[in-house]
Amino acid sequence: MKQEAWILNLDTVHYDEALELQKKLVDLRSRDCIHDTLMLLEHPPVFTVTREATRRHLLASPQALAEKGITVHQTNRGGDITYHGPGQLVGYPIISLKDRGKDLHRYIRSLEEVIIRVLQEYGIRGYRDSINAGVWVEGDKIAAIGIAVKSSWTTMHGFAFNISPDLSHYSFIVPCGIVGRGVTSLAKIIGRTVGRQDVQERLIRCFGEVFEVTTREVSQEQMQSEK
Repeated sequence: MKQEAWILNLDTVHYDEALELQKKLVDLRSRDCIHDTLMLLEHPPVFTVTREATRRHLLASPQALAEKGITVHQTNRGGDITYHGPGQLVGYPIISLKDRGKDLHRYIRSLEEVIIRVLQEYGIRGYRDSINAGVWVEGDKIAAIGIAVKSSWTTMHGFAFNISPDLSHYSFIVPCGIVGRGVTSLAKIIGRTVGRQDVQERLIRCFGEVFEVTTREVSQEQMQSEK
């Protein structure tokens, strides 16, 4: 029988609030108090940097960022600077890798595979890059991946899948620190608006297939009562 994984479907959550929630869920998962959980949400416009050195890839002035309503937040995931904002589906899997071989490379490839399968359902060929994590379409990145794994082998952070974000915001940074590569979105590729719900339903199904789990949507209240 497949293990069960929980889907925590949230609306728009500020980055620092989502980070604190991740930390709480990581603690619960590391103590086997909850199932593996996939948080799905959107963020208000924010650039996240992983180290002080990655701020050199932030090209805009504080004044320009303020005019666009974009904040900057330091975080503890892997990777370089990236953007989150409305129209982007962000997934934070809180997963124990103890029974999954403690294989970080395999885990990242699995996250990429989820996105690749979703794109296939829209008739789009997504692929991996041999050097840079994430999913690409015709040379442009459509999904960024940056993870962290705690000492308990429990994951946090995850992926950011561009459905229909304001791509002009990427001009303020060197996305993921990669020079000379572009960024794209599902809406841009297929030439029409795509709703988050449609993408999310497909993504949850593909997540279940790739990670070989059955999925069930739960609220934060249910997580508290069932842990």
